[in-house]
Amino acid sequence: MSDASRFLTGFAQALATMSLYRDGHPARERAVDAAYAALADLQAVSARQYFTFLGDEVVHGSEPLRELRGWEWSARLVGAGVQRLELDEEVTREELEGLLEEILARLTLSVVDSPEIHQLRRTRIRFGSVGIRGEADDTATPTAALDYSLVDEVQAIRWMHDEVERNRPVPLAEAEAVVRSLSVAMHGDSQIILPLLRLRNHDEYTTTHSMNVAVLTMAMAEFLGYPGGDIRSFGVAGLLHDIGKVRIPADILNKPGKLTPEERAIINAHPVEGARIILDSEKSLDMAAVVAYEHHLMHDGGGYPSLHYCRTCHSASRLAHVCDVYDALRTHRPYRAAWSSGAVLKYIEERAGTEFDPDVAHSFVRMMRQWEHRFATLEDERATIKI
Repeated sequence: MSDASRFLTGFAQALATMSLYRDGHPARERAVDAAYAALADLQAVSARQYFTFLGDEVVHGSEPLRELRGWEWSARLVGAGVQRLELDEEVTREELEGLLEEILARLTLSVVDSPEIHQLRRTRIRFGSVGIRGEADDTATPTAALDYSLVDEVQAIRWMHDEVERNRPVPLAEAEAVVRSLSVAMHGDSQIILPLLRLRNHDEYTTTHSMNVAVLTMAMAEFLGYPGGDIRSFGVAGLLHDIGKVRIPADILNKPGKLTPEERAIINAHPVEGARIILDSEKSLDMAAVVAYEHHLMHDGGGYPSLHYCRTCHSASRLAHVCDVYDALRTHRPYRAAWSSGAVLKYIEERAGTEFDPDVAHSFVRMMRQWEHRFATLEDERATIKI
């Protein structure tokens, strides 16, 4: 069991014990001591710790804690309005006990005021809904915000692509972790934020594009009212939709001039190659494999790979297709300049019913125009956004 899981287990045991014994009872003191010792071990590695509780899932930083999947206390904490827990610097035992007492009261009284951040008086602890806002110092104000960058996500995607390029399996845990982290960033405020990364150089296209399509696909799924589990699955599919391009030589992928027929055939093979890579890596990623295969198929039966008969693509593929085209056209490439957002949306509207599913295309354009003010386009993954 990881140090993070050990701390949360001790944390839950302390809550359970405190509900049975009065203040000062030896059993209660031992339970708090054990939880504090586990926290000290965790903070010895990194002072700042934060957890996100998503009902049946627990995320430590940006990493899902697989051993706590289905952990009953996660749902309990969410029910008490604790979706996010942040601990800065070296938390004292007194501060931890104060946190436990506050959460125990909320569990007992069913007090839930989820939109707010709660900072325990004179402590370095905060908790609340996903997207809680506040600073680590004692004089934090409700309008301050946490800084969030895309460094970890970009590095994880690059590492995933390097693994696949070396003919190793797609790292599923890392793909899920990136999507969960992006989901937390998207919901970092009272309204959804779309953290997109602008391409700096052509060699980073596959990484940047994969992340942006994941964000846009999740946003589109949320806009259309899909449940949370489906949204994250669509995000993983969006993240992996172009995984077949990882094995295309860079000189072909970034060629500034017209492709030869042989080079075009190599490019056009990436959906089939991507689906094969995904299925060979992890059978549970069958939907992601379908999206990788279908994301260049058109509504009218055109596109590639060529089909023997026209069929309706998976709903996730139809979403990923329009998101893929939007980000690709908005990005500067060696063979053409980036299009403006307005020009791309006009193109999508004009191609609704031929290249794109008409309902999806019109919904995407409506979402982009409605949520235009929510974009956080970063010039560099090290730049910060506020959540």
